[in-house]
This record gives sequence, C-alpha cells and structure tokens, in this order.
Amino acid sequence: MSTTQVHSPNVTGEASAKHVALRLEAVVIPVSDVDRAKQFYLKLGWRLDADFPFDNGFRVVQLTPPGSPASVQFGTKLTSAAPGSAQNNYLVVSDIQAARDELIGLGLDVSGPFHAENPGAQFDAGITTGAVAGLAPDRASYGSYAAFSDPDGNRWLLQEVTVRLPGRVDSDD
Repeated sequence: MSTTQVHSPNVTGEASAKHVALRLEAVVIPVSDVDRAKQFYLKLGWRLDADFPFDNGFRVVQLTPPGSPASVQFGTKLTSAAPGSAQNNYLVVSDIQAARDELIGLGLDVSGPFHAENPGAQFDAGITTGAVAGLAPDRASYGSYAAFSDPDGNRWLLQEVTVRLPGRVDSDD
C-alpha cells in the first residue's frame, strides 16, 4: 500500500503553501484540414506563433488569440480526437457586444448574446435547455455569452467578464 500526500486548501480556498506555477500555455483542438483551420484563426486576428512541419508527417500549428496568455495548437498527428470535438472553450471578453460585432465583421456566424437561466445551459449548443436570448440581467459579470464554431465544429464560447470573482487574480502576476 502506498500513500500520497494531498495538499488541501485552507477554508478560504487558498493553498496553504506555495506551489510551483502551472500556467496553461496551449490547448490542442482537433481539426480535419490544418491549412483551412490556420486560415480561419488568422482571419480572426490570432497571432501565428508556430507552424512546424516535420519529415515524419507531424505538424504543429500554434496561434494565440489577441490579449491571451494561452494559445491553441492543432496539426497533423497531434491528437486522436475527432475533428470538431473541442466544445465550449471560453474566450473571455470585457464587452460581449463589441466582441460579437467584431467577429461578425470578420465574416463569422456568431450567436446572439444569451445567458443561462439554468446552470450549465451555456454548454448546450442547441440553446434549448435554459439558455435565454439576451444579455444577463443587470449585465452581470460572467453571465452573458455568445458562441461560434470553427469550420470543423469546434465550439467557442465568448463570456463577458467585467469584474473578477475574489481569488481569481493571481497576486504573483
């Protein structure tokens, strides 16, 4: 029998000791056509960080959304996930209407703003189980969404965040 030491948070939710920084750098999304996906995300104004093809057929493309510290990667021989199976990745914005207008101006099909009347309704791609058209009441931070998909069907959620919840900002940053 082995034992594993577990580091429990204190009652405020903060870790009781300093941890090694684990920063989310990149998320892999599955695509069927690497060049088509690359052009789609470049059209959105995402920065191209890498496009490395290798002799063995492996290829990795990395792009970063404007203002984001994290990136997305896709390519050839990068994941066994089905194209379009990345669902409900968040892109946080300070003004959902401005973000939506900009994306529509770039030719994207973006849903109208909506909010979740029932917990989790924002994850329903069909917007049929408690998602309500329109901005969140009082434009509550974390409450308003819009959605769009890339050519493979990978679904992105825009979420309006105007005020961060306590503890959501790392004091080391």
